[in-house]
Amino acid sequence: MPDTGAMLPVQVSGLSYHAGGRTLIDQIDLEIASKGITVIMGPNGAGKSLLLRLLHGLLPPTSGSIRWDGQPASDAHRRRQAMVFQRPVLLRRSVAANIEFALDLHGNQDPARRDTVLSAVDLLDYAAQPARRLSGGEQQRLALARALATDPEVLFLDEPTANLDPAATAVIEAAVGRIRDAGTKAVFVTHDIGQARRLADDIVFMHRGRICETGYAVTFFDTPRTSEAQQFLQGELVL
Repeated sequence: MPDTGAMLPVQVSGLSYHAGGRTLIDQIDLEIASKGITVIMGPNGAGKSLLLRLLHGLLPPTSGSIRWDGQPASDAHRRRQAMVFQRPVLLRRSVAANIEFALDLHGNQDPARRDTVLSAVDLLDYAAQPARRLSGGEQQRLALARALATDPEVLFLDEPTANLDPAATAVIEAAVGRIRDAGTKAVFVTHDIGQARRLADDIVFMHRGRICETGYAVTFFDTPRTSEAQQFLQGELVL
């Protein structure tokens, strides 16, 4: 993985995950730099979303280790992270109340912070609306705002635009770009090659639960080293 000169936020060693008698994540070794947007990409079923959940601590690995800033992963590390899922899970409350709930969990009841994150995703005018009445794209923007409310050091995003139209996708991508520019680390899962080209500073390419290739995005897209990556970028089926 590219060396930015900064401390690596995550170091993964020998990471595996088994379920139903199958190996879904297979002996992964990985280092992710502390800045920028790391895009995890690959064909469907590669294990991208599963790896993200393991990194965020939502699932315990079968074997191997995950270390943050050189320390074993802990609840303290997870509290410094946030995650946006492919399908937003929102409270049956107003848009503003969804943000306030996240702030309350972290001991922050500052309405200015609530309004700041809603403005960042163009939802401040919808603050009093029930969250469930928002469109799909608006709900995903609210989920992103709720994640940002706690000012995470690392933001995980699991195909957050997979079900959105181009206009809603553009809003999410612009917000993620601003997050990166503000210094928050983003780890973004997608199988959309165009999206990866637009967002990625570096790439983790997966296939069949393994990491085939990592590197700077520009190098990966110009000169992929593995046959799996070459086939994927050419739009071929990767078997």
